[in-house]
Amino acid sequence: MNHLFRTTVRLICFGLVARPMAAHAQQDDPARQTVVIAGKKEPVVKKIDKTVYNVSNIPRAANGTAQDVLQSTPEISVSADGQISVKGNSQVTVLVNGKPSAITSGSSDERTVALQTMSGADIASIEVITNPSAAYHANGGAILNIVLKRNRKPGAHAQVQGSTSEQGLWNVGASGDLSRDKLSVHGNLALRHDGTLKVRQSAVDWNNPLSGQGGQGGQTRQTSEVFVRRTVESAALGIDYALSETDSLSLSAGHNQRHSRPLFDVLNEDRSGSAETIYHRISEGPNEQSDHSASLSYSQQDRGTALKAMLQHSATLGLIDKSYSDVLVEPVRATGYSHGATRSARRLSQATVDWSRASEHGQWGMGLDLQHKVDDIYNYQAAVDHSTGAETPDPNTSNAYAVTTTLNAAYVTEQIRYGKWEALLGGRAEQMALRVSPAQGTIRTAHWRAFNPSLHLQYAVSDNADLTLSYRRSLQMPDPRDLNPFSTYVDAQNLSSGNPGLKPQLLSSWEIGANAEVQHLSGNVSTFYRTSRDTVTDARSFADKVLITSKLNGGWARSTGITASVDWTPDTKLRLGMDGGAYRVLLQTPDLPGLVRQDGISGYVNLRAAYSVGDDDVSLDAHIQSSGITPLGRYGAASSLNLSWKRQLSKTLSLTVNANDIFDGSKRSYRTDASTFRQAGFDHFVARRIYVGLVKKIE
Repeated sequence: MNHLFRTTVRLICFGLVARPMAAHAQQDDPARQTVVIAGKKEPVVKKIDKTVYNVSNIPRAANGTAQDVLQSTPEISVSADGQISVKGNSQVTVLVNGKPSAITSGSSDERTVALQTMSGADIASIEVITNPSAAYHANGGAILNIVLKRNRKPGAHAQVQGSTSEQGLWNVGASGDLSRDKLSVHGNLALRHDGTLKVRQSAVDWNNPLSGQGGQGGQTRQTSEVFVRRTVESAALGIDYALSETDSLSLSAGHNQRHSRPLFDVLNEDRSGSAETIYHRISEGPNEQSDHSASLSYSQQDRGTALKAMLQHSATLGLIDKSYSDVLVEPVRATGYSHGATRSARRLSQATVDWSRASEHGQWGMGLDLQHKVDDIYNYQAAVDHSTGAETPDPNTSNAYAVTTTLNAAYVTEQIRYGKWEALLGGRAEQMALRVSPAQGTIRTAHWRAFNPSLHLQYAVSDNADLTLSYRRSLQMPDPRDLNPFSTYVDAQNLSSGNPGLKPQLLSSWEIGANAEVQHLSGNVSTFYRTSRDTVTDARSFADKVLITSKLNGGWARSTGITASVDWTPDTKLRLGMDGGAYRVLLQTPDLPGLVRQDGISGYVNLRAAYSVGDDDVSLDAHIQSSGITPLGRYGAASSLNLSWKRQLSKTLSLTVNANDIFDGSKRSYRTDASTFRQAGFDHFVARRIYVGLVKKIE
């Protein structure tokens, strides 16, 4: 009774209830830590609802980024520009240590920058969750959880690493841990000078079919080549303190600063009727981004019960300077100058308590997840009189607004083991509120309630084979940038406008699979079916001869396919693996004449090979992504081949050489065919590069 009273008081104090923490219980249990540290971690651990890949010692992680590590992980496809998909699913949520952050919960571009500047050497494992259980806020899709390294061995340990590449790119970093009695402290510092060559080309034909006979139309062609160089400074600190044999307290904080000053020279060729305009649009930033996070957590494990409560706050600030000068070639006239910038701030606060208790046939748990996120966005655009410096703001594209998203979620899960059967059942009730507050205009609010179930089943056919089934339904909230109630400048004939009336997309996913192991061979095969309703797509219209591109909920998406993987480890020296999938995608997208139906087949293949002999480790990973369809368009195929060599020079010193994208296959074409807008082009984010680095351990 006293134990129940103490537990109830703790739940009331935090105002929350919790989700299953069996995994955390095993990780944080002091009695179990000694076993984990003494033994060698398995490279792959399959659980009923996820697969955990140990990436702490892969050669590519030493010099690479989080994006490099993700690209080397099975079941994941990552393009050179940072677009992620899991088994063909492009709706992916990225977590760090099981929790969202302001930077990873923003736009895909912001997430890409974060992953491209996060050190791969800090990552211990990647958890791939294709159909998340009700314990997770999936936000509509698969989850990738990046688990960072944390050494809890007694004593002091440190590691220093650095690497360099061509074009003046380099990075250095240091990390350390100190564990003594009840206190454990860990931290890291890093400085990176990285960069990417970006080559782009786009050709656009637009027309207004509602303008009568003859119509209105024009063509625009843009080409650019720029090397974006970033300076990244990062630091993190964590403290763990054992209050007792069953209770512990943890505090962590981190900060990252990124800045660049890219020189963009975009050649524009515009034609409308018989008129032609050719000019260079030149801009040079600066672009800046900083983010920080802090969390406080309390955990207790006693008599088959695990409790963990966490408070977390993270924020990110960004500045993209859009100032430019237009140097006119045809017709010849004076250079035009413009001052423009987009400032953004995102603040995410989260409170959770996770609780689980062992039962006769497994365990059950429940929990609450409270999130409050605010996105503040400010756009400014003004013409500049170069002689006087006077600015004339454009009222159509200078604006400010805030988007506030609130999530209150409660869930229950129960894991049952009975004979050869294992089941993980869950239900998640969510209440979401969205508030769009323009600096000038009407505030818009919306509320949604949903109950989303999850199901995971596993049947052991034998000691080495099992069958699985999983299902998940969830909502995906709109991107705050798509909720912009104003227009954002793109070019003279194209404005981008948001839609504050967007509502969440409803997504569901089924997956049936089989896993088997035979001596040195292991593999799995699965088939999936995914649907999306109220899908957010582009909507185009005309106003005063200007094309307006906005967003709306319309149409639907379906995909069905098969995925498979196989790994062969004939001995301790050689490891070979392959995974891939093929899937059919159906899209129904609104366009001016009506709904447009598309049907296409796509796929991917990942190949892996690693060989260890003596002090040398050599690994290779290759990736092929086929072409596929997008709403009213298509994208082209892309590939990459990466080679890594690691040599242990001494017990504490190692040398690593990474060769990324050896055949420079990262160029990807795209095409859009709408009734008012046709675009064809390519993006080439050049990832071909060789890194040479050293890692020194201090014991």
